[in-house]
Amino acid sequence: MMLNRRHIRVKVMQTMYAFKGSESDDFSKDQKFLLFSIDNMYNLYLLLVSLLIEVQKRAESDLKKKQNKHLATKEDKDPNRKFVNNRVLNLLRENLPLADQLKAHNINNWDLDGEYVDLIFKDILASDLYKAYMQTRVSDFKEDKNFIVDVFKDIIAPNEKLYDYMEDKNLTWLDDLPTVNTTILKLLRKVKETSAENHFTPKLYKDIEDKQFAIDLFKKTLLKSTAINKEIDQKTKNWDTDRIATVDFVLLQMAICELNNFPSIPVKVTINEYLEISKEYSTPKSSIFINGILDKLVKEYEASGELNKIGRGLM
Repeated sequence: MMLNRRHIRVKVMQTMYAFKGSESDDFSKDQKFLLFSIDNMYNLYLLLVSLLIEVQKRAESDLKKKQNKHLATKEDKDPNRKFVNNRVLNLLRENLPLADQLKAHNINNWDLDGEYVDLIFKDILASDLYKAYMQTRVSDFKEDKNFIVDVFKDIIAPNEKLYDYMEDKNLTWLDDLPTVNTTILKLLRKVKETSAENHFTPKLYKDIEDKQFAIDLFKKTLLKSTAINKEIDQKTKNWDTDRIATVDFVLLQMAICELNNFPSIPVKVTINEYLEISKEYSTPKSSIFINGILDKLVKEYEASGELNKIGRGLM
């Protein structure tokens, strides 16, 4: 699976941030946006995996062109086919479930934007990785796999032009890239010649509960926002509310909602998750501010017996 709970929280935060202040009971539109932005992450995954397939096709057509050249050299006529025959690339290319997903999600970007395939292909050819790999003509699965893992890690993932392309295509993709890249690397590292057919078509959510968690966290935070905002106001009396970063405010709303409405999530987990998200998405001082407020609130909830957590080790 690709999504973990933290990424789900980030997606909820982004949707809350995008629709801030709209406290109507009808937030089906916003919820649709949330689920769409999560589902869209899978398209990004497919897009990047299909780039590997296209690069292999590009390498193949390159060899054919050279062989058919009017003045083909000995090397042109009998080229080193090690890259074109890379077993991992061939596994991807011949994987039927993956092909079905690419078709179902209409992933045909590289037909239209082929210059990015060329760009990556040229970067690979110019790399020391490629030179080292092509010093021999035969390889085993392990060498093929390590090469593709390195190509993805060192050439594709950090490519600036590809990054700009993703940003142009879809704004929410930039936040998804680290998760998607990690997923792809994990799958490439784990692949075997005997891997199951569906190895390269991972599930987006771990289970139905995770999808429900996304919807519930979003809905409940919005529905209870009046009461939650009152609690935040009481705890930030000495703060000028206009000066509280909007992201911090949204994260506080979500954290308070989670503390009160998700009995099976430990308090510690909730607090840690929102502190980590604030470090990544807000100001340098945000985590100290958020921690201070949540800490006070939890102590009050405990004193008044309001924390209804179930199971052991939940504090």
